[in-house]
Parts: sequence; structure tokens; C-alpha cells
Amino acid sequence: MHLRATVAAVSGALALSALALPAAHAADGGPSYRADVAEALARHTPGRTALTATAAPIGDLDVSFSGFRISKAIKVGTATKASTVVTYKLTHGADVDVTDPMFATGPLIYRGPAENPENMQGGDKPATCVETSATTATCKGPVDINPRTTERDLKLYNSQAGTWHGAAIALDFDSEKTALQFGLGSTLVQRNSRLTADAAPEPVRKGKTLTVTGKLSRANWEDHKYHGYTGQSVKLQFRKKGSSTYTTLKTVRTNSTGGLRTTARATADGYYRFSFAGTTTTPAVSAAGDFVDVK
Repeated sequence: MHLRATVAAVSGALALSALALPAAHAADGGPSYRADVAEALARHTPGRTALTATAAPIGDLDVSFSGFRISKAIKVGTATKASTVVTYKLTHGADVDVTDPMFATGPLIYRGPAENPENMQGGDKPATCVETSATTATCKGPVDINPRTTERDLKLYNSQAGTWHGAAIALDFDSEKTALQFGLGSTLVQRNSRLTADAAPEPVRKGKTLTVTGKLSRANWEDHKYHGYTGQSVKLQFRKKGSSTYTTLKTVRTNSTGGLRTTARATADGYYRFSFAGTTTTPAVSAAGDFVDVK
């Protein structure tokens, strides 16, 4: 992805039409406004055909970022926007006023190398900043991921699940200066998971065999449905009535459709469930316990 395409992804990810700017800017409309910002970003990264991986900011606005803190994982399903809040420290020159309504900043996350990101996501609104000194501020802003977006540069693909990296941007619309910094942290963007469990027969005589069935599935970002997660190790667990602790009875693997089927001997009233530990691409999940009355 060359610079202009990457910059377009940045501006789209920030949903810049939603930035709280004066009416003179907002009146231009979302698409026009985003294009103006993309042009400004491209103009202030002269001579670059691709973004360079560097700890230093790119651009000509005297701003840098540090202390980037983001949740360990963001679970993204098939229909609902997934959001998380990022905090970071912004350090700026004496000529930069972070309280000016013509100034905006926000966090970003990107997949792949900084030189050529596969995807970049940001917030629907900019960060809010609180000055901590004449040249520093603490900022807090969202990253919002919409699995149903129609914007090409923001569309998620299943292959993009896993580790993403942190970045931040600052924009001064009066001076048309920009600062963009990569490599600020990391998080997991995961395909949301679901897990079910059903134990039968109910009730059952003590000592008899129970059959426990279920299914492990995860979000498919490309067709917006949940599909079985195949070949995964899942624990069958039991919690005796009156207890708050589950114990593992055995480990089974999902079949070609994500299905689970195993047996257990009924010993006492209690709850049976399946529990999945998760992977880098798919979050951990436990099924709701299914109560079995043992006669």
C-alpha cells in the first residue's frame, strides 16, 4: 500500500467527519473533509513512497507520542461495532496548542509492517486531552472497528486476525501540519467466538452415561456469519451443585464443523460445560453450564 492509499486509510479510520471541529470545516461534508486531511498528510510526508518504520514521528507538526496503552485484545464479531479506549502521552512544542479546536489527535492500530500496513483502524471521534504541563498532555481516545463497513480500506479479512500494532496521529488544521507515529504498542484483534454445551439425558440415574454435545464457532469477517472452528482442543468441565468451581474431566477436539461430542459418567447433580482456552486469532470462551439432575 503506497503512501496516498495508506493516508486515506488513516483518515477513514479516524472517521474524520465526526471530529468536533468548527462549523467552517464540518460544513464541507464528510468525504470532502476526509480528502482534505488525506491530502495534508501526503503533503507533509515529502519524498516518501511508503511509510518508514521508525520510532520517531513522521510529518512536520512538533508532536510525539509515548505511553500508548490499549486493551490486550479486541473481540470483533459479525454485526456490532467493537470499541476499546486507548490512553497515551502527547509531547508537543511550545507553538502547539492541544486545547485549540483546530487541533485533533487520535489513536490508530494497524496490521502488518508500518512500511506497508494491510489495514488501519481508528476512532469515530478524536481523543480528548488534558494538559499536564506546558508541553505535555494525557490523551484518551477510542478505536472503533466496524465489521460491516463498506469502506474498502477499512474492511476486515479473516487473515488479518491476530497481532496489530499501535500508532497515533495529530493534526493542526490551521497550519495544515501533521504528526504520525508508528510502533507504539500492540493488541490482538480477534474473531469473536461462541461455544455451546448440552448434556443428556436429563434427568439421569447415578452411574449412567451422559452424552455432552456442543459447538465452537467464530466470526467470519468476510461473510458476516459464524462458522465452526475445526480441530481445536476444548475441555469438558463439571461443577457440582453448590460449588463455584469447575473441574476438567477430559479434553476433546472439534470436528470438521466445529462440533463437539463426548461422554461422562453421572455422579452427582451439577453443571456440564465446554471451555476453550483461545488462540491469538480467537478469544477464549466457555459455554453456559447445563444442569443435570442425577437421581
